Amino acid sequence: MREKYLPIGTIVLLKGGKKRAMITGFCSVAQENQEKIYDYSGCVYPEGYLSSNQVCLFDHDQIEKIFFIGYEDEEEVEFKDKLNKIVSNLENGGTSSVDTLSDN
Repeated sequence: MREKYLPIGTIVLLKGGKKRAMITGFCSVAQENQEKIYDYSGCVYPEGYLSSNQVCLFDHDQIEKIFFIGYEDEEEVEFKDKLNKIVSNLENGGTSSVDTLSDN
């Protein structure tokens, strides 16, 4: 399995799943449990985003198979480096702002 935080647009099948999902975001929190941060948010593939109640949240270790890797370039690599630093800081009890991800 590839490293954590696959690119946006990556198509995966989750363990026990029948439908594929496309990764649309990172570090999402479910409304019903504000303390749990999921690695990814996604939508069903090939239908795409249909409504907010059909967004799926999942962790990297729930991925059974990768069908397609999303677009990767220098900007995506820099973003992923920032994301990994922020998540590592949060996991170690620090605080960080997601706004840092969009800094130029």
